[in-house]
Amino acid sequence: MTTTPNSAPPLQPHALTGIKVLDLTQWEAGSMAATSLAFLGADVYKVEHPTRGDSARIASADSPDADSLFFLVLNPNKKSVGIDLKTEEGRDLLARLIKKCDVLIENFAPGTIERLGFGYDRVRELNSQMIFASVKGFNSNSPYRDFRSFDAIAQAVGGAVAFTGEPDGPPIKPGPTFADTGSGLHLALGICGALYQRTQTGQGQRIEVAMQDVVISFCRMSIARTQVTGRAAERVGNGSPSSTSAPSAIYPCRDGGANDYLFIYTARDEASGNRQWAALLDTIGRADLHDDPRFATPEQRYTHRMDVDAVIGEWTITQDKRTAMELLNWAGVPAGAVLDSADLLADRELYKSGVLAEVEHPVRGPVVLPGWPVQMSGSPTPAVTAPPLLGEHTEEVLTALGELVDTHKEDIPPATVR
Repeated sequence: MTTTPNSAPPLQPHALTGIKVLDLTQWEAGSMAATSLAFLGADVYKVEHPTRGDSARIASADSPDADSLFFLVLNPNKKSVGIDLKTEEGRDLLARLIKKCDVLIENFAPGTIERLGFGYDRVRELNSQMIFASVKGFNSNSPYRDFRSFDAIAQAVGGAVAFTGEPDGPPIKPGPTFADTGSGLHLALGICGALYQRTQTGQGQRIEVAMQDVVISFCRMSIARTQVTGRAAERVGNGSPSSTSAPSAIYPCRDGGANDYLFIYTARDEASGNRQWAALLDTIGRADLHDDPRFATPEQRYTHRMDVDAVIGEWTITQDKRTAMELLNWAGVPAGAVLDSADLLADRELYKSGVLAEVEHPVRGPVVLPGWPVQMSGSPTPAVTAPPLLGEHTEEVLTALGELVDTHKEDIPPATVR
């Protein structure tokens, strides 16, 4: 195909352009699966009750007149369709939509989707090419398969809480909601695989991700450690869960704020002559310790880790955390400033790269949302669009899918469409 100098070049498609997704999810895990597909270019239709919507819309709400920021960060790049699935008309409409879409994602409590009449067997009857994807707390073979789960529960039963914390303290739940978001990302990966497999077989399939299983997958280093020691993985604070490394700790920096710390980790690099440790000593002005027997090997440094921490801490306390990070990394020493959420929101470089995006919300005005962290040379970086208002796209989507013949919505009962 050729173009004339005055013609616009064809738009480059996204990886999932043309794929239509019915998003019946709420809260985080399922929402993140659908959002991932939206960032990859799929048309994602968030199916919600016409008046209540996703429960996340009011979770931790700071305004009675606007959707919560909790909802906003989970649902960019989607279209909201108001359908009351408790009515016969609403269920009939969903059945017709299933015939015209490629993926259905749900994360209802166990048994709910079946009670609504849209278990996998029914969906497969309606559309044999449909990818039916679910997030549950526990897998279908687990004795706990009927239990509900949230991020904290999954982190507990998946092993993450047990080895997080200080050695002499109680277990602590890790801060990031990686059970929820991690489950969503694993489900999205499975969906993409199923869509590819469908090109070979012409058939859809069922995909299920259990939150407990995902956390166990994230804990593979502690599982390895247990097989080395014969004991449950211990809590090691900021130490490495898989080896005896020093330094592997946070060190206070100059300004003394709650998050003015620097994390430094040097690998067990005895085969390369302790280059990272030597570079660290040179950078902090302690070349005199190169021949100190306390620090001659990784094992010796770990044994004398309190001395290691004292030497490094004397230097970091004189440095700004970002400056210290830069100086060490320029020397080849792995180090990272402890950047808090306010630091990240203020970092303009993250906006330039698309990691964060400021969008204009029709009610809230400017809102900052996380972008899509995957860069693809054959697909454009997705723009981040504002999450939808409840039912905002009902008429648009149903018209586009041939389920609404005019703007009077004559074929859809008023209780179904918002």
